[in-house]
Amino acid sequence: MPAYKAPLKEIDFVTNELFNFDKHYQSLGLGDSVNAETREAILNEAAKFSEQVLAPLHQSGDDEGCHWTPEGVSTPKGFADAYAEYVEGGWPGLSMPEALGGQNLPHSLNIAVGEMMGQANHAWAMIMALSSGARQTLIAHGNDFQKEHYLQKLATGTWTGTMCLTEPQCGSDLSFLKTRAEDNGDGTYSITGTKIFISGGEHDYTENIIHIVLAKLPGAPDGTKGITLFLVPKLLHGADGSDGGALTRNALSCGSIENKMGIHANPTCVMNFDGATGYMIGEPNRGLNCMFTFMNSARLDTSLQGLTHSELALQGALTYAVEREAGRSLRGPQEPSRPADSLMVHPDVRRMLLTIKCFSEGARAFIYYLAQVSDLEKSGDELSARLMGFLTPICKGFLTECGVEAANLGVQIYGGHGYIKEWGMEQNVRDARISTLYEGTTGVQSMDLLGRKVLIDGGRTFEDFIEIIRANYVEIDAEFLPVLISQVDQWEALTHRIMQNAGLNIDELGASAFDYLMYSGYTVLTWFWARMASVAKQQLIDNNSAFYRVKVETANFYFKKILPRSQALRIQIENGSEAVMSGDIEDFKSLIA
Repeated sequence: MPAYKAPLKEIDFVTNELFNFDKHYQSLGLGDSVNAETREAILNEAAKFSEQVLAPLHQSGDDEGCHWTPEGVSTPKGFADAYAEYVEGGWPGLSMPEALGGQNLPHSLNIAVGEMMGQANHAWAMIMALSSGARQTLIAHGNDFQKEHYLQKLATGTWTGTMCLTEPQCGSDLSFLKTRAEDNGDGTYSITGTKIFISGGEHDYTENIIHIVLAKLPGAPDGTKGITLFLVPKLLHGADGSDGGALTRNALSCGSIENKMGIHANPTCVMNFDGATGYMIGEPNRGLNCMFTFMNSARLDTSLQGLTHSELALQGALTYAVEREAGRSLRGPQEPSRPADSLMVHPDVRRMLLTIKCFSEGARAFIYYLAQVSDLEKSGDELSARLMGFLTPICKGFLTECGVEAANLGVQIYGGHGYIKEWGMEQNVRDARISTLYEGTTGVQSMDLLGRKVLIDGGRTFEDFIEIIRANYVEIDAEFLPVLISQVDQWEALTHRIMQNAGLNIDELGASAFDYLMYSGYTVLTWFWARMASVAKQQLIDNNSAFYRVKVETANFYFKKILPRSQALRIQIENGSEAVMSGDIEDFKSLIA
């Protein structure tokens, strides 16, 4: 497979030329402490670690997979050593407070580091992302004891964390949750139940693993209103975890690891809690509210996976298309001294490559924009908090769907060789497929967007966001502005129409949700591609480089070949719910043999 190369030029374009991160960090009161030179040094080191340490383990880890025994789980050769080097480099604490041993740098800088590490070795990096979510949850909702005994170890990477939601009988619908918590009367709780699909639930990276677990107290209200959140460590200090003594094993274990389609090098565990000692996070029966901190962090990290799989498809497919010779151009031989022309002469290959490129670079712009919004949210900005809520389901749902499409196109460009393991393209497809499922399927994200973030909000945040886009019109090049204006106006009209129709027939909500999320994604990328093309065209006035020329050409492809997809989605939405909901469920039941 082609060697991974960190896309530093693309990251530099987005952070410095498109979004002006220097100005952004100064607005946060950071002055010159996170200037371009500092960022460049950090990103260069992250690129080196990603290319030289993580990437060489990517394919071998997939081949070897993880190994389960009753004593625990071992990860593929080199994975634990890579984690030790990661901790030694101080990477876990990059955006953690200095009081916790961190470097107190903005979360948006962590996103750039996470992009490269995830692209270099997706399965390895997943544990880092979940530990980050556990840290954010304890910072927001943990008490002094939990922060003193567990948060600092998580912040430095000495320990890792997990998210324990799903159970055998309950996936996205947590109202069926059965794990129970009994008050021990000493500030601790006894946690009993089984959780499944727990990424990094058991491994050999660290001695201790901190599980963030949803459970129900006796007499709790039915449904999701009766869920409480708990911290349940793999190892305890002494009898109750509070005395700082020797670590002892808690009453929990990994019952098995899943035999999965992809991400073989990440242990996806069945976790059994057999009266394990746990500590309540937040208030009783308010656990889901606390867990949303973790889930929103995980959803942004999963959005990053959409970028990961698009970028890997682009790097692999572009290298192959340039070097592979097959057939002749329809215009006649372009390389007459060679027995055949490069694949790049064929329009269909270019179509696929440009589609991947649109998704990869558009995803990067979307995620880095959202990373800036996240920085502002953490500073206490109310609008930014609402924008994070509105944009996160679009980002997660749309970009992961794009990542799967890009990964499949990567295989297609290779032809039969794409189906062979050694090239790495089929692994990218297998690894990418989970991204549209975990942390809420695309359907769940779609209902969250349309139901909770548009309808319940009354369209307020939606209108705020499109006003931000409209305020940016003055900076958009005249070549792209009319289409952008038309698309945003249509998005606004379509949103109001759905809101009105849902008031008359609630099925309109569910029947439109997926199409609306995808339409929204294409529209948001229209704004970012218009912005990227406008910056590139300005640069071309004085710098006629291939980088900027290709950026404008890719934007042109997006506007003319990708954006028209949104019109089919609009028609599907306007056709209403009847075609979806008219069938009698009993008729479908009768089809089951």
